[in-house]
Amino acid sequence: MFELSPAGLAKVQKEMKRYETIESAIIPALFVAQKENKGWVSEDVVRHLAKVMHIPEAKINEVLKFYTMFNTKPVGQYHVQVCGTLSCHVNGGPALMQHICKELRVSLDEITKDGKFSVSRVECLGSCGTAPMMQVNDSYHENLTPESAMNILRGLS
Repeated sequence: MFELSPAGLAKVQKEMKRYETIESAIIPALFVAQKENKGWVSEDVVRHLAKVMHIPEAKINEVLKFYTMFNTKPVGQYHVQVCGTLSCHVNGGPALMQHICKELRVSLDEITKDGKFSVSRVECLGSCGTAPMMQVNDSYHENLTPESAMNILRGLS
C-alpha cells in the first residue's frame, strides 16, 4: 500500500493551499507521488491521493489518464521516451527507436531485465526543429542519431 513520505505529504498539502480549488493541485500532487512511487502512478497511489486531498478517485484519474507525462505502469530507472510525431518521424525517429530497443534488448513499453531502462513512444516533445529527439527522465536530447542516443544511454548505466 502506497503512502507519501512526510516530505511528499508536506509538498502535496502545500500545493493544496496554493490554489483556489483542490482539483488544481492534482497535477503537482501526481508529480510528487509518481516520483515517490518509482516513476509511475498505481491504483494505490490514486487511492492515497484521493484520501489526502479529500476528493474522489475519479477526479484524480481524469487528470492521470489525460496527460501523457504520468506513467500508469512501471518504468525503468531511466525512462527513455522517443518522440514519434511528424517531424521526428520524417527525420529518423522510427530508426532511432528501433536501434535503442535493439541495443537495450527490450520492446517498446517494456523494462529491461536489469530494471534500468524502459522505452516508450510519445507524442510531440516540442522540438520539431531539432528532430529526432528523446527524453530520458527529465532530460531532453535533440539532433540525435542512433549512435549518439546510445552514447547518452551508455553514460547513464
